Amino acid sequence: MLLIQKKKEAAKKEEAPKDEAKPAAPAEEGDKKEGGGGKRAARATSNVFGMFPQTQIQEFKEAFTLIDQNRDGFIDIEDLKDMFASLGRTPSDKELKDMLDESPGPLNFTMFINLFGEKLNGTDPENSLRSAFAMFDDAGTNYLEEEYIKDLLQNMGDNFTEDEIRATWKEAPIAAGKLDYEKFVQLIKRGNQDE
Repeated sequence: MLLIQKKKEAAKKEEAPKDEAKPAAPAEEGDKKEGGGGKRAARATSNVFGMFPQTQIQEFKEAFTLIDQNRDGFIDIEDLKDMFASLGRTPSDKELKDMLDESPGPLNFTMFINLFGEKLNGTDPENSLRSAFAMFDDAGTNYLEEEYIKDLLQNMGDNFTEDEIRATWKEAPIAAGKLDYEKFVQLIKRGNQDE
């Protein structure tokens, strides 16, 4: 009987995600994080960590860490303000609160990756890329300054080298110092149609 119980415990440990992918314990009533949805963290019913390869989970962890400016393990409204400020953006408090309200509880890493799982499930990668570029296009022109994008690539996230930027820009639709991101997204997703 003892041997069977030990085997069951060992099997449970093998099924659990690795270190960084372990879901955090739900917040206790007194541990609510302000600005993080204001609700108690709900337990995920499925293992969202199984939806992504370990390398992608690590990338999500790096993104979470970049956003969690105060390093308390939760993304709150101040973290979002700091992150957007570093991107040269100033969304309103209401916009930030609306973002946080998408989470059913305090936005810890487990909730963060659950939200990504929900968002990525059934999304169109081409539309996602287009939307990412559009976030930086305040005028809605479908063009972005080449130097601005280059600066972002060199100074945010995985910093690109000059050689990586040259390779990225090799076939990019750039004219008069402006990147046509609509055509660039098509090039990325469908290749060069002129060949």
